[in-house]
Amino acid sequence: MKFGTGIWVVLVAGVCLSCSRQQEMKEIRSGEIWPDTEGNHINAHGGGVMYHEGTYYWYGEHKSDTTCNAMVGVMCYSSTNLTDWKNEGVVFSVADDDSSDIARGCILERPKVVYNSRNDKFVMWFHLELKGQGYAAARAGVAVGDSPVGPFHFLRSERVNAGCLPFDMSQEEVALFDTLDGSHFKEWWTRPWEQAVKEGLFLKRDLEDGQMARDMTLFVDDDGKAYHIYASEENLTLHIAELSNDYRWHTGRFVRVAAGGMNEAPALFKHDGTYWMIASGCTGWAPNEARLFSAKRIWGPWIQHPTPCVGPDAEITFKGQSTYILPVAGRRDAYIFMADSWRPEHPSDGRYIWLPIRFSPDGTPVIEWMPAWSLNYFDKLSVEKQ
Repeated sequence: MKFGTGIWVVLVAGVCLSCSRQQEMKEIRSGEIWPDTEGNHINAHGGGVMYHEGTYYWYGEHKSDTTCNAMVGVMCYSSTNLTDWKNEGVVFSVADDDSSDIARGCILERPKVVYNSRNDKFVMWFHLELKGQGYAAARAGVAVGDSPVGPFHFLRSERVNAGCLPFDMSQEEVALFDTLDGSHFKEWWTRPWEQAVKEGLFLKRDLEDGQMARDMTLFVDDDGKAYHIYASEENLTLHIAELSNDYRWHTGRFVRVAAGGMNEAPALFKHDGTYWMIASGCTGWAPNEARLFSAKRIWGPWIQHPTPCVGPDAEITFKGQSTYILPVAGRRDAYIFMADSWRPEHPSDGRYIWLPIRFSPDGTPVIEWMPAWSLNYFDKLSVEKQ
C-alpha cells in the first residue's frame, strides 16, 4: 500500500552552520508511517545503519503482515541524507530448504552489517532461531557480501565461544564457577539462584556447546577491531565478544556485562573516549524503561546509570525498544538513537523511533522526545556548546 511522502516528511528551511549556506532539510517524525522513495512503508525492523562512501545503508528484518518469523529475509534501504530512502531490495534471503539453518519460517532478528577494509568485504551478523524450535537455539548467524546492497551469502550459524571463559575472570571467580552445580538450582528466581546466575550458572551450563546469543549489535572501534554484543545466558547477562580480523569469527575473548541484570536490545557507541551502551529490560514485545551503561574501556568495568530518556512516555522508551546508535557522518557529537515500536499483531506495520542524542554538562547522553526534528538540531547544539 502506498503513502504520500508528506505523511512522514515536511520541508523546513534551516541553516547549515558547518557550510554556512542555506539548505532544505526534512523532518524525522518518530512513530509515523515512513515511506521509501516509492511511497511504501519502510520494512527494516530491528535494524542498523552502515555509512559507506557517502551513502547510508539501513538493514533490517522484513516483517510480513501476520507473523514475526522470517518469510523473506533482510532488507536494505539507501540514503544520502537520512530522510529519503531507496529500497535496495532483499539483500539476504531465507532458504526454501527446510534442512537449512535459515529455512523460511525461522526467526531472524537484528541484522547488522559492518565493512571490513582489510579484505573489502561486508559482513552481516544476526540473531537466529531454527525453524519450529521457538527461541531454544539462541544462535548467531553470519553472512558476507561483496557490495553493501548484497547479495549476502550465508556462512554458518552457531552458539558462540564454546569452551571459553570470560578472559577477565579472577581466580576467585573461577573457583566459585567451578563449584556451581545446576542440579542445586532447579527453582528459578530465588536469591540463591540469582547469586548463582551472577557467578556463571548458565555460563557453565553452556560452556561446552557455546553461549546463547540473542538480541545483538555490532561495534567497530577506532582501531578497526570489531565486537559482537549480545544477550546471553537466558537473556540474563550481556556479553561483549571480540571478532577476528576478518569479522567472521569470534576470537574467544569476551566479557560479561551486568550479570543477572536481564538486559537485551543492546546498542553501543563511543563519545569522547567513553563507551556508552543503551539496552532494554526483557518484557517481550512490550516496551519498558531503557537502561544506560558506560565504560572507559570496551572490556569494562561497565557502570549503570539512570535511563537516558526524558519526556512523555520516557518510562517506556517512548513506546519503543533500542536497536542501534547511528553516528551522523561529518558532524561532531551527532548521534541518533534508533528504536523499534513493535506491533506483533501486525508486524509489517511496526514503526520507527529516531531521536537525536544530546550530552549533559557531565557528558551523559540524553534522549528527549521530539515529535519532529531535522539534522539542523545538531547545528544548534554546536552553537550552544561554543
